[in-house]
Amino acid sequence: MHQNGAKIISVNISSKKGVRKTPVGRASVMVNHGIDGDAHVADWHRQISLLAQESIDKMISMGLKVGPGDFAENLTTLGIDLLSLPIGTKLKVGGDIVLEVTQIGKECYNRCAIYRQAGDCVMPREGIFARVIHGGEVNMGDTVAIEE
Repeated sequence: MHQNGAKIISVNISSKKGVRKTPVGRASVMVNHGIDGDAHVADWHRQISLLAQESIDKMISMGLKVGPGDFAENLTTLGIDLLSLPIGTKLKVGGDIVLEVTQIGKECYNRCAIYRQAGDCVMPREGIFARVIHGGEVNMGDTVAIEE
């Protein structure tokens, strides 16, 4: 799974933390903040979360009816091995956006709504987090690539 042809297949936001996000098609990404209108907007290291469709597919193969946004990720990707990216990797999204990987996975201390509904959650193991270095508009279908 390499980055050639990797893309954003869903842009997702929610007004509260710990709930499924709603696919919106496009959103404004703000430097040092995150996605406009999302609950995780702040000047911190987890401004944007990314999860691979490949991870969601694992949950679907276990019989869960889940899709993009259901694991509270902001950006659902396809064709890029997110877990192989070292902290500090810069990702170019679409024409203008640059994200810097700040965290791989996370500890979930309490079982969120997603876990309770799905019985499992791939986000703590396979989600990654980034801060926004350069903002712009993100659209479903935008390319995502490692910036050398």
